[in-house]
Amino acid sequence: MLEAKGLSFHYGKKKVLENITFSVQKGEMLGILGPNGSGKTTLFKLISGILEPDSGDLFIKERKLTQYKQKELARIVSTLSQQTTETFSYTVKEIVSMGRYAHQTGWIQGLTVEDKAIISRAMEQTGISHYSDSLIGELSGGEKQRVYLAQCLAQEPEILLLDEPTNHLDLSFQKELLDTLKMWSRDKGLTIVCIFHDLNLASLYCDRLLLLHHNQIESDANPREVLQENTIKKVYKTDVMRTLHPQVPAAQLVISPESAEKSGHEVIGEEHLHISRDYISITTNFPLKTLSSGMTGAGVGWHKYFVNRHVNKDYHCEDYKVEMKSYLENNGFLPSETVGMMTAVELEDAAYGSYQAGASSVFIVVTASVGHAVDAALSEQHPSYLLPGTINLWIFINGELSEQAFLQCAMTATEAKTSVLRNRQVADPLTGTTATGTPTDSLLIAATQTGEHHEFAGTITSLGKVVAKGVYECITEALDKRESSIKARKEG
Repeated sequence: MLEAKGLSFHYGKKKVLENITFSVQKGEMLGILGPNGSGKTTLFKLISGILEPDSGDLFIKERKLTQYKQKELARIVSTLSQQTTETFSYTVKEIVSMGRYAHQTGWIQGLTVEDKAIISRAMEQTGISHYSDSLIGELSGGEKQRVYLAQCLAQEPEILLLDEPTNHLDLSFQKELLDTLKMWSRDKGLTIVCIFHDLNLASLYCDRLLLLHHNQIESDANPREVLQENTIKKVYKTDVMRTLHPQVPAAQLVISPESAEKSGHEVIGEEHLHISRDYISITTNFPLKTLSSGMTGAGVGWHKYFVNRHVNKDYHCEDYKVEMKSYLENNGFLPSETVGMMTAVELEDAAYGSYQAGASSVFIVVTASVGHAVDAALSEQHPSYLLPGTINLWIFINGELSEQAFLQCAMTATEAKTSVLRNRQVADPLTGTTATGTPTDSLLIAATQTGEHHEFAGTITSLGKVVAKGVYECITEALDKRESSIKARKEG
């Protein structure tokens, strides 16, 4: 649909682009990236025909760009530049109507019924119908951007060229606009070439990214290949971390400010622990990075408050998340910064301990009961409703963990828990086989992310050995205390 072969361009003696070669297929959405001065805008002007290359050729539908007459090209290619100026004060509808010029023929040109329908649809799609009779000079920058986009759409092009289309748009209109563009490229075969400054937006919406650096193409590939940490650090001269979007398979980049909050030398330990009849809590002065299966704060996050709440064995709530949120607020905890769990275990039976792992230390807190133990291998024989009888396990690591170490730490802790149940010969009451846990076990791994770095936390690593030992000992102690308490209550 669009092809560039060996494009080069100079402003005087200054080289701006050199040997730029790429192609864009029908229905593809290509994002052009690069730092200021990399040649993005110049490339955009070459593609749109505003500038002529010093060397190389541009092809539209396998035909040289220079072979098209202006009106003929306008039926195929529509361009939205980042900056527009209004010499005359037209109404919004009049400006959008100008997009139909390329399709008008004959000496007496006017809008047909079809033209009017296309104009109306373009205005609806860009959310500007209610501005129809407003003068363009009365609108904000974001509103004007949508008006000129509607003009491009009214042109019904096969190729749409956009220079920072989300510039001046608030968040909701950015999403709405890019969702619409993506739909047109996918469903209508519209070919889109778009300059982006926001790398994360480009990754979410583009099929391919063209990254410019030092006037040449640094990378031309799918977004996950282009947005690599080393590549972006090289081109943009700044430290970034690569992560993934939580809902779609798209790479995302984050920056770490120099003033990022650090934990200093505070070590999480027994002095942070509070135990009452109602809940166990740990409060820190800084957020810890967490991996959790809690009722609040689940998944990966950063949290300052950790609560293990006691509930009755017959606890039931239709919306436990809302009820838990209310409980946390009533007890002075900020739900958005809290990992919250529930247990039917008496909290006086909790066990905890500190362990040293090289230059790092580990603090572990456990509440445990195995009254409704389950063998995971035979769990299909159990009903699906949940019963109290939970092993809630907190592991606080005064050190820095890699993403891999977080997951390995969770695996190591689970293996140690299972080892406790095996050695105590805890059986699944339904199957009679050795239990591996309970239906409602919860786990928290929290790290200060300062101090000694741990790339791994498997069972034979220095950290993994300490985690396994601590988890085994604390669960064992918690179950011993639980059994002693039950026995004491029966005898009393």
